[in-house]
Formats: sequence, C-alpha cells, structure tokens
Amino acid sequence: MDRRCFLKVALASAVPASASTWFGPPAFAELNWPTQNLRVIVPFPPGGQADLAARPVAAALEKLLGHGVVVENHAGGAGGSIGTVVAARAAPDGYTLLMALSSLAVLPESDRLFDREPAYEVSQFFPLARVLADPTLFAVPASTPWHSIHDFVEDAKQRPGQIPYGSSGPYGTLHVAMAMFAASAGIKLLHVPFRGAAPALNGLLSGTVQALASAPGVLKPQVEAGSLRVLANWGAKRIASFPDVPTFKELGYDDVEFYIWAGLFTPKGVPDPVIVRLRQAVREAVASPEVVRTFETAGSLPAYQDAPEFAKFVETDSARLVAAVKKIGKVE
Repeated sequence: MDRRCFLKVALASAVPASASTWFGPPAFAELNWPTQNLRVIVPFPPGGQADLAARPVAAALEKLLGHGVVVENHAGGAGGSIGTVVAARAAPDGYTLLMALSSLAVLPESDRLFDREPAYEVSQFFPLARVLADPTLFAVPASTPWHSIHDFVEDAKQRPGQIPYGSSGPYGTLHVAMAMFAASAGIKLLHVPFRGAAPALNGLLSGTVQALASAPGVLKPQVEAGSLRVLANWGAKRIASFPDVPTFKELGYDDVEFYIWAGLFTPKGVPDPVIVRLRQAVREAVASPEVVRTFETAGSLPAYQDAPEFAKFVETDSARLVAAVKKIGKVE
C-alpha cells in the first residue's frame, strides 16, 4: 500500500463514529472511570516541546478527573520511538496517554527506509487532541557571527559539512526541519544527534553544536537571557513571541515549512465512553486559565483540536513529512 494511503486509512480509522458524538451527563454519571491514576508518556527527556505541553495539561487533568496524572519521561533516544512503543503496548483502558510530536508518523517511515520492521505504527493509536502547534525556529549561539540566514548560508557554503547542528535523533522533528532547510539552501551541515530536544539545546548552549531547530517555548528563555539568537521561522507567518524573526518563505525558501505540534494519543481500543470523557477533560484542561497562562508565558499559544479535526490534521501533516523523509533518504 502507498505510504500516503496507509496514513490516511490508519488515521481515519482511528476515530470511531461513536466517539465523535456527545454522550451527555447521564453517561458520565454511570461511567465508573477513572478509578486510579493516569500517566502521560512523554517519549523524550524533560525540557522539550512534548514535555512543555504535557506538564501543565497533566496538572489540569488531575483537578478535572480527581486522580493523579503522572508525566512519565522516556529518555532512551531513537527519536522518541522507545517511549512511543511503551504507549502503543499499554492496555487500552484510558489510563495511558501519549504526548507525541509530529515525528510520530515519520519514525515508522524511517524504519522502512532501512528495510527494518517499524517499531510501531500510527494505526496503533487514537488521536485524542492537539495541544500545541508551533512553527520551528532556527537558533544559533549569540556568540556566533551569524546575524541572518544569509550569513549562515554563505558561511556553510564556504565550509561544507563543517558546521554542526543538533537534533533529538535521526528523523526526529528537529532533524527533519534542518534537513529540509539544508536541502533547499543547497548546503551540507554536520548532523549531531542527541537523546532528546533538551540535551540538544544544552549542546547548543555549550557550543557542542552551532545551530538548532526548536520550538518557541523552549528557546524563549535562552533568547531573553542573551545566550541564543533566532534567525528564522519555519512557519507560514511570523509569530507574536518572535515578531522580528522572518519566515523562511519570506527569505525565499518557499519549500521550507515545518511545525512542532504536540498532541495527546491513546492506545487504540479504549472504550468509547472513556474516550469521550477524556476528550471533554482535555478540552477543559487546555482552555483552563492556568494552562493558557503557562503556554503564553513560554511563548507557545494553545492550538487545541478535538479528535476528529486532529485526526485530519495529522493525516495531512504526516503525508507532507513522510514525503520530506523520502527526499532526505537514508541517514546513517
């Protein structure tokens, strides 16, 4: 089956018709769920975009559901595959959620590039709700001589393969974004994978690498502290938290667009009444003043989508990213 078709079928089938309807208060009154704590698996170390999205939402869900909601970070690397597999294999009882990034559909495709059996498939998950959808930003240490993308590209052309950039792992969100840009600019950079977005950011701050694609909420404190400089935005338009940063499209790179969205998924097979309860709780959590304030302070506005809309969004975005991965090809 064509990969684009595979994603369409997998994601469309992930939203049962009954779960897209409102069960109403009587169903909730009869539903004896939850009766224990929940966990939100973040398949990355603390400090990255998925972690930024998960923690305030988990705190809000605790109040709404009346049980603890524990954020469980899996820092095993592999672009997030290890933690994602843990979520895929969890019991479909509603007590395990996954806060995934846009790399969710990319990683199985990267396995196929190397003729490996994918560690998981998108079809193993139900797309519950989108939480954030930030454009990626291009950051460099403030100590570097680059004050524009033009400066960076000119230097990279003079030193092919010598400027190191960090990522959260091969074919992870940060890698795909940078590979898109490098291909469009006709430059060759040195890829240095880390075990997550937060370690990659530490690598940028320490000088181990000299460029990084990352989310606004992750970069904002370091930019305000004067440690980093942001040169470009992978989004379709400028964003409020970095109004002076031009988009790659403005700079002439029409095919360079990438977003680090974060969304909640459950293992497929969770009973429909539990799914509906979770959807309602997540909707209220993301809209709560505490969560909105936390996201706004970090420079990331909430970008909530309920399950049906989120499934369609993931389908479209994943098809574009899978095409980008095929263009990148094998990266050892």
